[in-house]
Amino acid sequence: MPLYEHVYLARQDTSAQQVDELTAQLKGVIEGLGGSVKKIEYWGVKSLSYRLRKNRKAHFTLMDIDAPPPAINEIERLERLNEDVVRYLTIRVDAHEDGPSAMMRRAERDRDREERRGERGERGDRGDRGDRPRDRDRRGRDDSDESENGGED
Repeated sequence: MPLYEHVYLARQDTSAQQVDELTAQLKGVIEGLGGSVKKIEYWGVKSLSYRLRKNRKAHFTLMDIDAPPPAINEIERLERLNEDVVRYLTIRVDAHEDGPSAMMRRAERDRDREERRGERGERGDRGDRGDRPRDRDRRGRDDSDESENGGED
């Protein structure tokens, strides 16, 4: 059977539980038509590049699917009918990626960065520095002093 990667975006005002239920429903349809779902990754709520159907954010979910084409056609038909699904994309692939997807690796990398930042210590708000003039402010004041004295001291 052919291998597919399927990503769908659900509206931002749906709950994570509703997204999980939709994913379970799609998985049931695929398995009922003789296919199997190898991996499901919930990527969370992410900002969209532009508004889709009045939504600025969406729940992203990835499914690695091993199924016949009629199963893919059926889940896409169900997603077109479902008002909570904003967009979907199915791509046929030669092999599924082992381990986490690129989006999940990115999330892990970001978490690692946050942990390393915590080890170095936070820089704080620098509120202890007081009100010191900036270099450009000093330069502006020095130039105005010279113009008042006519450039002579």
